[in-house]
Amino acid sequence: MPKILGVSMLSLILILASCGPLSNSQLSGSEEKPSVSVDEIPDEPSQSELREKLESASDTEIEALISNNFHLLDVVSGDDGNANVYATRQFTREELVSLITEINSPDEKSEVKDNQQMLIYPNHFVTFKTSEEDNEVLLIEVASDQFVRSNYSPNYLNGFFTFLLINRMLGTSSWERSRMDQCKNSSCYGGYTTQNRGGLNTNRGMSSYRGGGSSSGK
Repeated sequence: MPKILGVSMLSLILILASCGPLSNSQLSGSEEKPSVSVDEIPDEPSQSELREKLESASDTEIEALISNNFHLLDVVSGDDGNANVYATRQFTREELVSLITEINSPDEKSEVKDNQQMLIYPNHFVTFKTSEEDNEVLLIEVASDQFVRSNYSPNYLNGFFTFLLINRMLGTSSWERSRMDQCKNSSCYGGYTTQNRGGLNTNRGMSSYRGGGSSSGK
């Protein structure tokens, strides 16, 4: 009997040893989010080179146009869909919005609000804004319409467009009313910042070079 007990105890010790110590994240049941900084933007081509690449692009679909030419800084994952956030030091908001609208005319273009401007395309909402971290960096958020529908705050969008227009672009007659009710009980996305990512989960862009987006085809 003692021999059997000794073998059992030895087996238990070996099993526990193989598991290793539990980390703080395992104990707490949470995973620390990786930090994001515009300092990670790699060296870019000059503005004239980027402009030439954009103007000569064979694929002018908005997601591909942005992802093939700018560094993927972050990916915001919400309910139903993602928003990809790109960054550049080579353009101001005015310069890039003007260039992009010439290459691919949006369905709607907002006025400038708080140094931000939004373009609406058939399947994407694209926001151009100066980074709070570095005013020489322009952030370009390309959000799928499904991400917008399921995550955006109506009050945030209403700063750029009327609810009538937003409903029409999202193919609904009462998006803002149902979304307002949802926002009373949970956090709603109010646009991207490198400081809080709009309050949603993020998955870091794995690319360290320009054109690392999901539509880059590289």
